[in-house]
Amino acid sequence: MPPAAAQRPARPISVETHAEDQLSFIRRTMERSSTFTAVSGWGGVGMGIIAVAAATTGAVQPTAERWLAAWLAAAAVAFVLGIVAMRRKAARVGVLLNGAPGRRFAIGLLAPLTAGAALTAGLWLQNAWALMAPTWLLLYGAGVITGGAFSVAPMQPLGFAFMGLGGLALVTPPSWGNMWLAVGFGGLQIGFGLYIARKHGG
Repeated sequence: MPPAAAQRPARPISVETHAEDQLSFIRRTMERSSTFTAVSGWGGVGMGIIAVAAATTGAVQPTAERWLAAWLAAAAVAFVLGIVAMRRKAARVGVLLNGAPGRRFAIGLLAPLTAGAALTAGLWLQNAWALMAPTWLLLYGAGVITGGAFSVAPMQPLGFAFMGLGGLALVTPPSWGNMWLAVGFGGLQIGFGLYIARKHGG
């Protein structure tokens, strides 16, 4: 004879509990569909390491032009690395890079970066070397904030940290510019990259 517990009917799930579960599922689905989650933490770490190398190389360059060339070369390599890392993570987590969240993230990030490239050319033509580091930090930070509005949570604090460093670079001696770039593009990228890799799936 089966035990009495086995004869008891299963406790019915209340309508309210079922509705709450359904709403939670819908909410999580909407958040995933509106958030670009393919930002690669390990890609950020790699970009930070490249920036540390650029700062080390740039510090020993004999001319400002060669310093700029070192940083621009590092930026190009870091950009390619970031794209490759993002594509790999997107494929792994099943996110479309050309989906709506990805497009919003790209537009938010690339618009300030494009402005930064144009301003870099203008500063170079005017020999305004002291303003390059603050410009890069401020506009990169602005891009990370605007793009980060459609991405994982740590992106916007990272952007504000970059802008804070840009503000410091404006009020400290121009000779400190290379150091601020190392702290931002090197230290911040590595630190936040490790956090994203650990908390947001790589």
